[in-house]
Amino acid sequence: MAEHRRVSFASGEATCTGYLHLPGERHGPLPCVVLAHGVSGTMDRLFPQAEAFAAAGLAALVFDYRGFGESGGEPRLVLDLERQREDLRAAIAFARADEHIDPDAILLWGNSLGGAHVITVASGDPRVAAVVSQIPFNGFPRKVEGRSSWNTMKLMAAILWDALRGALRLRPYYIPMLGRPGELAVAATEESEQHIRLLAGEDGRTRWRNSIAPRGLLDMMRYHPAEDAARLTRPLLVCVAAQDRETPEETARQLADRAPQGELRRYDGSHFTFYTDPSIREEVLADQIAFYRRHLTASTT
Repeated sequence: MAEHRRVSFASGEATCTGYLHLPGERHGPLPCVVLAHGVSGTMDRLFPQAEAFAAAGLAALVFDYRGFGESGGEPRLVLDLERQREDLRAAIAFARADEHIDPDAILLWGNSLGGAHVITVASGDPRVAAVVSQIPFNGFPRKVEGRSSWNTMKLMAAILWDALRGALRLRPYYIPMLGRPGELAVAATEESEQHIRLLAGEDGRTRWRNSIAPRGLLDMMRYHPAEDAARLTRPLLVCVAAQDRETPEETARQLADRAPQGELRRYDGSHFTFYTDPSIREEVLADQIAFYRRHLTASTT
């Protein structure tokens, strides 16, 4: 029977909390998938993926970034891209030091903004064995469907106000992560209520909160991991959703095109379909596990 245990590791000035999932049968050191979630996500939404990897014979480590979910760090719910990448590097170091894990068989998996982070971090870490980037961020689309110029200006004003408060070490200015069209939110869509239920869980008992300090969106405007993909020496699988409006296929596809060992898999659905549709989630995970196994085998021959 697979097992999972709560773990913690230091990152910067704080302690990150995670869960290490281990397969029931273990014969020697294991490959380990380190999973990185999206902008405001929490690790509990990635438990199904971690459990699937463990069922396939791989260890899997999920964790919360500093200031989110179960991890420490203040102020809370602040989007800080560099700190998130530092947390991912700390999670990799923790996994490599675990007695059950092969330190040269670390596999990275990232979703949305986490899909950008795993490419950037792996481009500087040649010991990573392979990378999966799911519905990855690769720069904002030029035009966000359903967002007027006035609403864009309101969001930009909120971003700048929060950035100023951060520079002055004042309490963050929080706005909703998800909202309906016309509302002040990082993502304002007709499907927001469905997405909120998904992230909060049907019983509302997850650690996710529909609130974020938006200052980090300034860094996201300059964040184009395709430049890091071009320097990536490890195999990369990019999984895209055909009807994705948050991380459109045309921008995500650039990551696979730029990577020397890039592959692309395209699936029907939207940004959240990989979570809401069990059949598509199982198909995607089966492809990702096959990709990891193929490249783990290649690395040992």
